[in-house]
Amino acid sequence: MALNIADLVEHAIDLVPDRVALVCGDREITYAQMEDRTNRLAHYLQKQGVKPGDKVGVYSRNGIETIESMIAVFKIRGVVVNVNYRYIENELQYIFQNSDMVALIHEERYSDKVAAVLPSCPLLKTTIVIDGQDGQVSYEDALAESSPERDFGERSPDDIYMLYTGGTTGSPKGVMWRHEDVWRVLGGGINFMTGEYVEDEWDLAKMGAENPVMTRMPIPPMIHGGAQWATFQSLFGGGRTVLHPDFDGHAIWQLVDRHGVNLIFITGDAMARPMLDALIEGKPDGTPYDLSTLYLMASSAALFSPSIKEKFLELLPNRMLTDSIGSSETGFGGLSIVAKGTEHTGGPRVKIDASTAVLGADGHPVEPGSGRTGLLARHGHIPIGYYKDEAKSAATFKEIHGVRYSIPGDYAQVEEDGTVTMLGRGSVSINTGGEKVFPEEVEGALKSHPEVFDAIVVGVPDERLGHKVAAVVQARSSDRPTLAELDACARKEIAGYKVPRAVWFVDEIKRSPAGKPDYRWAVSQTELRPADEVNSAYLSEKVR
Repeated sequence: MALNIADLVEHAIDLVPDRVALVCGDREITYAQMEDRTNRLAHYLQKQGVKPGDKVGVYSRNGIETIESMIAVFKIRGVVVNVNYRYIENELQYIFQNSDMVALIHEERYSDKVAAVLPSCPLLKTTIVIDGQDGQVSYEDALAESSPERDFGERSPDDIYMLYTGGTTGSPKGVMWRHEDVWRVLGGGINFMTGEYVEDEWDLAKMGAENPVMTRMPIPPMIHGGAQWATFQSLFGGGRTVLHPDFDGHAIWQLVDRHGVNLIFITGDAMARPMLDALIEGKPDGTPYDLSTLYLMASSAALFSPSIKEKFLELLPNRMLTDSIGSSETGFGGLSIVAKGTEHTGGPRVKIDASTAVLGADGHPVEPGSGRTGLLARHGHIPIGYYKDEAKSAATFKEIHGVRYSIPGDYAQVEEDGTVTMLGRGSVSINTGGEKVFPEEVEGALKSHPEVFDAIVVGVPDERLGHKVAAVVQARSSDRPTLAELDACARKEIAGYKVPRAVWFVDEIKRSPAGKPDYRWAVSQTELRPADEVNSAYLSEKVR
């Protein structure tokens, strides 16, 4: 078995060539058309000297060409580099150089930034411009001059899939997976529910061909691994994928209605909150969205607050809502099916899969119900390491008691029933008076206040406590809640020592395009000016 991403897509192409594969705006292409176009792009890249293992950047918002570009690179055994389209020039230069990128496919809107950085990137010889203008190598011209044949030779399960992760601290790192490993974890190569291995590489394509078409809509940008794998899962199974380049709550529901979307994939509150507001408001004429085709809303990799989940369940009855955990370094780790009235505060509580564990300081699994915290760890199909970073690879990918684990730094607690509550990344936890506070838990509590649209929680220096818990808050309107009101609301959900002692109000919270909080930006806001509200009356008891 090849167990290679390109092969798995080609199996679906061979079984359902006439089905629609990708939809964006008024455009759609079938699997046969996608085959023709991706083969042509792959041949063009080969003519420019791209070889197996070479790095090719994709610098684009979500669209048909974005997906075609990734497939074309995989077809010639190249390595895709996901480029964050919000990067400024010095960040672009870093990722172009750090990845050893030799070719780049980008939207025309980013041409000025690319031109400014190219002179400092001597390895980057080839650029292809989506909607390119005169003087540029346009995407369509590259296709027109190349062969549509599938004649690329045998591929390997050891080919590299790489995902650059921005993380919460430090420079982006390229997480390297073997194709088979990432397919097993994220692409359907292991049954998510039963844990059984898929033995026949044609199984997903055959199953899709034998069943009605499922229409998925991955909403986060393709720089996010979850969005990529929601798309690949669809393509492996002969499904239909709806793409949209920009995020807007109303636009999402309009597309769900227009295209009969069955499953939508989001990343937590940054997408859920605007979508919830749009759902409440309804269409411009005041009538509700239909949404009769939608049966699953899946969130992953970012905080999905209990208060927002509850409201979705109220407005979308008889739909399935899931919250899953994972990271670029672990892939899928566990899943919860959200039911009304069963949510708790803090991070997601999930049932972890057989390859995931919560390890204590001694390297052994934490006992359920012990109250101890540990680090989430995955073994089995895990990444090879970080590209060109042996030190960070050694710190994250460790052998413990004879087992190799990926341990990216996410803390968790094992409940009495064996489910796992995620607490957050240790690198952004706050030590206040000797107690560890995880920002996500506090953020979820603050968002239960009706006038809080978004919030990021950080630690700020404090003479007495070392650091005190502080919040950067985006209010829903000019009627900002007071610190006392936030305090009272949060104390219904979390212990007193976790409640923010200071708050900074901002017009808009800064998050990554995938919806993850920018903690470095939040800290910078606390350093720019005094807090809008401060509670200086410290408590003699931390858990008042």
